[in-house]
Amino acid sequence: MQKEIYAVLRKYWGYDSFREQQEEIIESVLNNNDTLGLLPTGGGKSLTFQVPTMVLPGMTIVITPLISLMKDQVDNLRNRQIKAIYIHSGLKYADIRNAIDKCIYGNYKFLYISPERAASERFLESLRHMNISQIAVDEAHCISQWGYDFRPSYLKIAKIRELFPNVPVLALTATATPVVVNDIMDKLNFRTRTVFKKSFSRTNLSYIVRHVDNKMEKLVNILRQSNGSGIVYVRSRKKTKLVAEELQHYDISADFYHAGIVNEEKQEKQDKWKKGETRIMVATNAFGMGIDKPDVRTVVHLDVPNSLEEYYQEAGRAGRDNKKSYAVMLANNRDKSLLKKRIAETFPPVDFIKEVYVRLCNFLDIGLGGGFDKLFEFNFSLFCETFKYPPTTTHSALKILSQSEYIEYVEEVEVQSRVMVLVDKRNLYDIPNATPLMDKILEIILRNYPGIFADYVFIDEATLSYRYGITPDEIYSTLIALNKMHILHYIPRRRTPYVYFPTSRVEPRHLLLPKSVYEEGLKRLEQRIAAITDYAFNDSECRERRMLQYFGETASDCGRCDVCVEKRRNKKDNTKEVIDGILYMLSLKPCSAKDIIETLSFPDNTIYDMLRYLTDEGFIRLKDGYYCSK
Repeated sequence: MQKEIYAVLRKYWGYDSFREQQEEIIESVLNNNDTLGLLPTGGGKSLTFQVPTMVLPGMTIVITPLISLMKDQVDNLRNRQIKAIYIHSGLKYADIRNAIDKCIYGNYKFLYISPERAASERFLESLRHMNISQIAVDEAHCISQWGYDFRPSYLKIAKIRELFPNVPVLALTATATPVVVNDIMDKLNFRTRTVFKKSFSRTNLSYIVRHVDNKMEKLVNILRQSNGSGIVYVRSRKKTKLVAEELQHYDISADFYHAGIVNEEKQEKQDKWKKGETRIMVATNAFGMGIDKPDVRTVVHLDVPNSLEEYYQEAGRAGRDNKKSYAVMLANNRDKSLLKKRIAETFPPVDFIKEVYVRLCNFLDIGLGGGFDKLFEFNFSLFCETFKYPPTTTHSALKILSQSEYIEYVEEVEVQSRVMVLVDKRNLYDIPNATPLMDKILEIILRNYPGIFADYVFIDEATLSYRYGITPDEIYSTLIALNKMHILHYIPRRRTPYVYFPTSRVEPRHLLLPKSVYEEGLKRLEQRIAAITDYAFNDSECRERRMLQYFGETASDCGRCDVCVEKRRNKKDNTKEVIDGILYMLSLKPCSAKDIIETLSFPDNTIYDMLRYLTDEGFIRLKDGYYCSK
């Protein structure tokens, strides 16, 4: 089996070795064990289900809540000549039916779905006709009510498990407390409670908090003093652009990124940053998922996130090459009030949530008892503008209604461009006032998209532009002109949210928010806000130790964070004498820690601290249990 695993790894991914814990997880799945993999950000979670899929005879069904990541992974698999497809609530029924047929008859290896699919009886019936050999659950913490992003739709995954009781389940997450770990295995009906956990400790990463009033000034200083590429995280789309422009003003190479940018622009920004053409990416938390850049030296949080789980994932994008890196959080007293405000914004009053539901139904023209199993395009901005609603609390209300399963709010799904030729094929060669560019683009489309006379076909302007040397603007304007001439019908790509109604519209008095969603969700958020506030503003305890304890690990002081460095600086002991004594001993010969402790008359913990400091800073090295001079 091991030979097969490595053969697949080399053939499809071009690697000769696995990262820590990957091989063990893969072997566990191939031995038909239900398995939970706890791999921190950048730990290579996707390979742990993708490799066994290529060894097993059937197909893997992958459940993930992130539509953008779903699409990225499917595209990456297709680029490796692996048959993969996805289904989510933003697709039309015909597209979903087509995808299901391909999985039943087309020998596909991966089917990515959103968790809401598991609630559809029609979809579950289709699954019975598929050869499923593995069930992979990404972002598995979402299934636990104790997790930081609990989604009731994840509880429906157990229905898929019931259909395939003897197929191994692989649950994956980057962050989970011990309570969440047990809850994941319970909710997914694990037959064998096999857990692989990589330590959350990052020995090359220094966690630093700076309390400053002028964050922008401090950010500029940090980036000027640091080397290599970096990420600056902020909490609003508008702020990404403002901060990037401010950094450019200080001659710091920077760009911005958020979920509202079109895919081509996203890809271009990512590529420039990956290649080092852009040094700093200012982004919302939409940036980083599935992006593996090993040499990020600095991650700065300009705004304090909602939880230690979020912070750990985002900060962990620094130093994936195991070289010394820094995770810096900038905080001030205003952040304390903003964190409290987020609680009220995330859990608005129940009456407001009910009002949003009623007005949403009216906005979409859905009467009482109507709407069941229907999908609607939804203009969120127009909705907020129409009813004078604040966007943040309205978004939270829609999310709570989704978690309560009255609606499914699917944010900003990108709908690809479509074209259908309206005239007879013979008439295409005799178009009045046709330009050479029109003729060329029509010829390209006819050559690349068969069936365009019978039905709409999806086209990709960026691909055509790259392949034939025509700018995207030229393609767009030409297709618009042909559309106006009624030669073809062109529907340009767009980004739009959707609302799906899994149940009929109910009266407000019958709209009940489950305790697990509202009351317990509010309590959990308050606890997480308290934990991240303590992390950001309590300067008496090691940052990393506090974080590791939160995730259930026993830890000692890291010696690298700002708290540990400050403690060492303020110690009124014989630090210089200890360092001089260690360096003198090592100049004579290599010594073990025990040798040094027995020779020098200083406290054991002081000597251990200095050994760690001298090793981290590169003054000495540790080899085979012995400390040596550089």
